[in-house]
Amino acid sequence: MSLGQHFVRSVQLSSVRTRYPRVVGRNARLGSHGSGGEDEIVVLRTDTGKVGWGLVAGPVPDVVGRSVEELIDPASGVRDESLRGLDFALHDLVGQIEDLPVYALLGGRGRTTVPAYDGAIYFADLDPDEEPGGPAAVLADCAADDAAGYRAFKLKIGRGNRWMERAAGDARDIEVTRAVRAAYPEHRLLVDANDGYDCDGFIEYLRAVDDCDLYWVEEPFLDDPDDLARLRGYLRETGSATLIAEGESNPDLTLLLEIAGRGDLDVLLMDVVSFGLTSWRSVMPTLGRLRVRASPHAWGLPLKTLYAAQLAAGLGCVDTIEGVPGETLGVDTTAYRWQDGNLTVPDRPGFGLPLDVLSD
Repeated sequence: MSLGQHFVRSVQLSSVRTRYPRVVGRNARLGSHGSGGEDEIVVLRTDTGKVGWGLVAGPVPDVVGRSVEELIDPASGVRDESLRGLDFALHDLVGQIEDLPVYALLGGRGRTTVPAYDGAIYFADLDPDEEPGGPAAVLADCAADDAAGYRAFKLKIGRGNRWMERAAGDARDIEVTRAVRAAYPEHRLLVDANDGYDCDGFIEYLRAVDDCDLYWVEEPFLDDPDDLARLRGYLRETGSATLIAEGESNPDLTLLLEIAGRGDLDVLLMDVVSFGLTSWRSVMPTLGRLRVRASPHAWGLPLKTLYAAQLAAGLGCVDTIEGVPGETLGVDTTAYRWQDGNLTVPDRPGFGLPLDVLSD
């Protein structure tokens, strides 16, 4: 039965709740990220009994009575911008109809097992205000996530941007980076400044941790082509293999692609949900031509990590994804296998995520 023979019978909005294993603290720009929250989902049901669901990625249009074929092209994604809110639900629905996992719909160009780094190492050293835990608190978070199977940590840095005096904050960033490297000499380390440095200050930070073998540096400062060229020049001069990752915050895709084309960016990070699966499908061939890698931002929701894994397996060009420790209540995620820092996507229709309970 073709997609044109399946018609949407209902569009239901609901929500799912995320629960982290601990309170996640501050980064260079924002206060506490809390212990989880609720996020909107949309469930699509057809007149043929098929059901697809996903996180809401924008305004949700009324598509009752329309055929699935009118809404999504399996070869490219949703058919127009007005349907972006249904991006993930429609991909899931097509997978259910065609009895194919999403990664197969996307082309199956990548590996079905992809390394995932721990994206939950924030400024635990600064909390609580009355008796801060210091670097030992960051190491405790690393130990907990190592025990949970992570073999790569992304450390938040940039304490001097808001929470500490500049010099003291920069010194603490260096201290924490070196402490984690000493404690986990075999783990992959990434750092994310959330634009909390200027170019000069960030290069000084790199000088102080030049023996820590950083895998990538993420959003070191506000996007600026000249500053990114300076950073690339410094890395080349020092013989560093550290990658430069950008594109999470308010991405100007045209500018980012220009910078990447000059060789001053290695990894693009647009959010898997707010940028969208259809948009990632559109841009990935360009990244391949530029020899630039992708790693969709997934922080906040464990579900986004699973979406990123499907994207990696489907489109390729992704070497690692962002892991979000925690659980999504009411969603059966057990088909995704997590072992020794690697996430394997299931060979199940759609995203392979049965929805057990719809929240009120």
